[in-house]
Amino acid sequence: MHLNEKKRKTLVFIRHGKSSWKYSVDDLVRPLKKRGISDIGLIANEFSKLKIKSDLVVSSPAKRALDTCNTLMKILDISDNILQVSTQLYDFEGSKTLNFIKKIDNFYQVVFLFGHNNAFTNLINHLGNLRIDNLPTSGLVVIRFDVSDWSDICNGITLSKLFPKDFK
Repeated sequence: MHLNEKKRKTLVFIRHGKSSWKYSVDDLVRPLKKRGISDIGLIANEFSKLKIKSDLVVSSPAKRALDTCNTLMKILDISDNILQVSTQLYDFEGSKTLNFIKKIDNFYQVVFLFGHNNAFTNLINHLGNLRIDNLPTSGLVVIRFDVSDWSDICNGITLSKLFPKDFK
């Protein structure tokens, strides 16, 4: 790691894959559809070309988010040792997730977050310099911040956006 890297923080927002409404189950246990699994595989393969390595992976406890997370981690050969699950990412507006981000230990430089809309679209538009209308299911956005402390993040640079429709 370069000395300058300590003055940078990077967030990778990944929205859960397409979920199934076929079963009458609680929202927290709603599963992925087959398309959700295939789309996250497509995004993981494209994302691997960016060669961004994570120090920490955090997922919402919702089954669809955690299954998306586990699928991407397996494809990218990311160790389970860096995975955490946080109820703060089971957020549909963004304030709980932003509070979580601002309290991340500064030891971590690159953090992958797996969660939900509208929270992720709101945060991407609030924190990045590229506006999006909607982060689609299995969509991924990378934002870099030129700060050394997570509590100082704002006005980041949107480095990449990967949406499944762009690779089909």
